[in-house]
Parts: sequence; C-alpha cells; structure tokens
Amino acid sequence: MPDNSAIAKRSVLSVSDLNREIKQLLEGTVPLLWVSGEISNFAAPSSGHWYFTLKDARAQVRCAMFRGRNRNVAFRPENGREVLVRARAGLYEGRGEFQLIVEHMEEAGFGALMRRLEQLKARLQAEGLFALSRKKSLPRLPGNIGIVTSPTGAAVRDMIQVLGRRFPAAEIEIWPVQVQGAGAAQQIADAITKASRSGRHDLLIVGRGGGSLEDLWPFNEEVVARALAACDIPTISAVGHETDTTIADLVADLRAPTPSAAAEIASRHATELLQTLQNQRQRLIRAAQSQLRHMRQQLQITSARLRHPREQLQNRTQRLDHLEMRLHAACRQQLQSRREELRAALRAFAHCHPERSLQLGRERLSAAAQKLQRAVQLTLRQRREQLSHRAQLLHNVSPLAVLQRGYAIVQDDTGRVIKSSCQLHPGQSLRVRLAEGHFSATVKETEG
Repeated sequence: MPDNSAIAKRSVLSVSDLNREIKQLLEGTVPLLWVSGEISNFAAPSSGHWYFTLKDARAQVRCAMFRGRNRNVAFRPENGREVLVRARAGLYEGRGEFQLIVEHMEEAGFGALMRRLEQLKARLQAEGLFALSRKKSLPRLPGNIGIVTSPTGAAVRDMIQVLGRRFPAAEIEIWPVQVQGAGAAQQIADAITKASRSGRHDLLIVGRGGGSLEDLWPFNEEVVARALAACDIPTISAVGHETDTTIADLVADLRAPTPSAAAEIASRHATELLQTLQNQRQRLIRAAQSQLRHMRQQLQITSARLRHPREQLQNRTQRLDHLEMRLHAACRQQLQSRREELRAALRAFAHCHPERSLQLGRERLSAAAQKLQRAVQLTLRQRREQLSHRAQLLHNVSPLAVLQRGYAIVQDDTGRVIKSSCQLHPGQSLRVRLAEGHFSATVKETEG
C-alpha cells in the first residue's frame, strides 16, 4: 500500500504551472539575442501579428512578432528572405513550444553592417573616446580653418561660401581626400593627422555631403576615429545630413548637422562681433541726433525770447544749421573710418591675436564715444576747433601719411603684405606701393 502522507508531501505541478515556470526561467535568464536566418512559413493573420519560422541548413525555431513591433519594419517579410532579428527567448504556454519573441527585424546584409558598427561604438565608448571631458572648446575667432573633405563635392563649395560671407578674414585650407569607397578611411585619417601636425590651423572641419550608409561608412571606420581622438586642434564633424550620425560625429569635439552648419558654427563669433559694432554705430548716431534735437530746442526757446536784433539771430540760426551739417559729416567720416579699421582688423586676424585686436577695437570705440559726448556738450566754437584737431589727428595716423614720410607697402602677387625676408625667395615678383603710385619689383636675393 502506498504511503498517503509521503504522496501528500510531494511537489506536484500541473502542465500549465510547469510551462509557466519554464517560460519565466527562459525570459529571466536568457538576454536579448541577435539571430540570423531564412524566413519560412510566414503568416500574417488579421490580428496584425506575424508568425514565422527562422531556419538555417541544420535547425529551425518558431518566431512571433507582435503588431506593436512589426509596424516599425521597413520591408515586407517573405519566405526565403535572409533576415537579422533581435529577440528574447520565450515559451508558448498553450503548446509548450519554445519560440523567439522578435522585437526588431532587418535585412541580413544591412544588419551585419549595423552590428559591426554597434560593436565598434561599444568598444570606443568603453575606451572613453566619446567622453565629454576629453572634448576641446572651439576658438572664438579662428584665424586659419582646415577642411578635410572631397575637393570637388558640393559640401566644400557650401562651406567656402558660408565662411567667405560670414568671416572673410579667416584663411581656409582644403585637405583633399576621397570620402567614399576603398581606401577613403585611410586618406581621411592621414589628412587629419597631417593637418594636426602642421600647426597652421586653429580649427579643423571633417566631413562630406549626404549619402547612404555605405557612402558614409569611411567616417565609421576605427582609423578615422583614432585620428580624430589624437588630433591636437579642435575638430567639427559634419558628415551627411542632420539624421546621419557616424562614429566621427561622436569622437569629434563638436558635431554639426550639415557641412554648411559647420561653417556657420566656425564663424558665428565673427558675425556677433560685426553685429555688436553695428549696434554701437546705431547708438552713436541716435545719441548725436538726440543731442542735436535738444540743442535745437534750446536754441528755439532762446530765439523766442529774443526780439532784437532779428537779423543777428537769423544769422546764428543759419550758422547752427551749417555746424549741424558739418557735425553730421564728421560723424559719418568717423563711422566710415571705424568701418575701415574694422575691415583692416578682420584682415589682420590671421596674423595677430584676436583677443588683442578686440581689446584695441573696444578701446577705440570707447574713446570715440567719450570724445563725441564731450564734443556735443561744448560750445559751437569749441566744436569747430575739436573737429579741426581731429581731422589733423586722423591725417597723422592715416596709412597714407606714413607713406608720405617715405615708407612703402610691399605685397606679393596674391596681395599678402610682406613683413619679413623669410617670406621671400629669389625670383619672386613683388608690388611696391608708394605715397604716389606704385611699381613692380623682382627679388634677387634675401638676407636676415
């Protein structure tokens, strides 16, 4: 006779409980998997779910992909198609069948490429190449900008056009490379390394226009990522369109959505400076006009009180109008002079420290504002003397006055000013500007 007490102590599971336990065990211990294979027995009932078998030459496994997931698949699965799926292991409790619950599906060729990309991303991220702490700040006013890209694409034309319009003082140097196809990644990496070692650039832009994943693949190569990480100068990655993200974008110090946007980022501080100077100009004009209106009102009040001699009062009113016109002309001359100084400063940014030039510009603007404020508060006679004195000062500091003292400006055939004999070589053609006229010369030998 069986012992009823022993039977009562046994742990007995129903089939449903057994399947539930196995399902929980599978889902709790097996991580998300990437599985490749060929689709067969594909079915898409009215519920919107997909059911199919994934097989290779030696085995097969049942799969289910529910409606909330399969609506994101960009193609229609069909029997015989090779696919790559990301899935979790599960068990269909009703029949006790092992199956994969598919969360993502893509075509096998593209998937292999993406898997390789994700693996490289994970490895570089683990090494810290994407860390914000290692990224360098961009210079406010880069005097020399290097561009690593194709010399014939639309991207390089767009960047040159934007920089020329927004920041004409910056020098631009193109490092021509192949941006797609075999060997492109190594060319890009070599150009980045050479640009970094040259010591000529304040900023380096690396990029190309849009394209497919295969077209942009050189910017996902490890050799390019390593070159960007080792670059000593700040870098901007501008690869493809805004929706394209490459490993180069993650390693570079800054990612721009397009090549044109990269040029705008590199030149934004120069635009802000020009806008600030324009605002200062408008403020000076408004202040001068306000002072003139106030003085005109005061004069009108005084004129209303005076009854005799009327002719003398009319003469003085006419004289005030004349002085007002002269003051307007002087203000315009001052503003024109400041604009010329600004253009000269922007051209000289490539050869001098930008912060020093900005400081000198601020000091000149501050001094001009103070002089103008004092000028409008003095009497008309003092205004006339100050205007004459300032005209003399402007003449003394004019570059033309320097030329009158016997100096000359020497330029090469590109218009660049020669400051040192190190810039010359025998046989080089030069253009020499004097106080009156100019002439051409040829270098026979150099010293120093």
